[in-house]
Amino acid sequence: MENETKKVMLSGIKPSGDLTLGSYLGAVKNWAERADQFDCYYFMADLHAITVRQNPADLRRRTLEQLAQYIACGLDPERNTLFVQSHVHQHAELGWVLNCYTMFGELSRMTQFKDKSAKNADNINGGLFTYPSLMAADILLYQPDFVPVGEDQKQHVELCRNIVQRFNGVYGEVFKMPEPYIPKVGARIMSLTNPTSKMSKSENEDTGRVLIMDAPEVVMKQFKRAVTDSDTENCVRYDPDRKPGVANLMTIYSSVTGKTYAEIEAEFEGKGYGAFKPAVGEAVVELLRPIREESQRLIKDKAYLESVYRAGAEKAGYVAEKTLRKVYKKIGFLQR
Repeated sequence: MENETKKVMLSGIKPSGDLTLGSYLGAVKNWAERADQFDCYYFMADLHAITVRQNPADLRRRTLEQLAQYIACGLDPERNTLFVQSHVHQHAELGWVLNCYTMFGELSRMTQFKDKSAKNADNINGGLFTYPSLMAADILLYQPDFVPVGEDQKQHVELCRNIVQRFNGVYGEVFKMPEPYIPKVGARIMSLTNPTSKMSKSENEDTGRVLIMDAPEVVMKQFKRAVTDSDTENCVRYDPDRKPGVANLMTIYSSVTGKTYAEIEAEFEGKGYGAFKPAVGEAVVELLRPIREESQRLIKDKAYLESVYRAGAEKAGYVAEKTLRKVYKKIGFLQR
């Protein structure tokens, strides 16, 4: 079998908001380039989404639209396993088991729990606290070699590795030790209005983000209002410390065009931000145009999308069940 010679890679994104340019450049674009090298599993992380209250109709819509966008971004369902997390019940089952092998102190140190608690002070629920254990289950069910993550998720992969070490230390080599896989370019696209924060799909202030499905005129408007810097230099130069806004725009332009920072600096030498920001916007418009159009086409074909996520869940469930059975046997559960 072809897949037996390939290493396994897995990742997912919560359908808690519409996919952004940051989601594409930082994650999905890179996923699409790996099907030749890896046996890839990608999912819509709807179980994780409900740690924050969701409108049910919006959650269903976004989950289906996210699948369409995955495919439009280049994730061929014939070469990647695409599924909805809640359709593979083994995720929740292994998540509970791993809760019992994750220490309270470890969970309390997770920076994302602290951040999300501050943003959702009226709903600091148990799922918000323990979801790194579910994330570990997401990963370990498929025995992946690599987990593509942004820098902000690296802490969760380290916790997952701690859980593997603890569990395997008691029961033997049950789980493979996963490695974080962090892309060198485009891994962290920041907000256009607050370049010290990551571009977020659940951002309340929509001026800082560009969505994959945004119309060209909306994309251009967002880039024209993007912050640059407070100095009077008006110079396109890569300096993340002194000019984080300009550096972010250069990162986006580099990721879209393939140009180096030196080439971008030369291209806009003497032209200033008035020429640079619209140029970045136009490059992004052309990047997103075919993705948006193909997504719109796919969203209308619900029967096809249903066939994709059902086939994906069937394959994912088969693989996940093998791991779950081994875990249940090791910890002493009676065979069904």
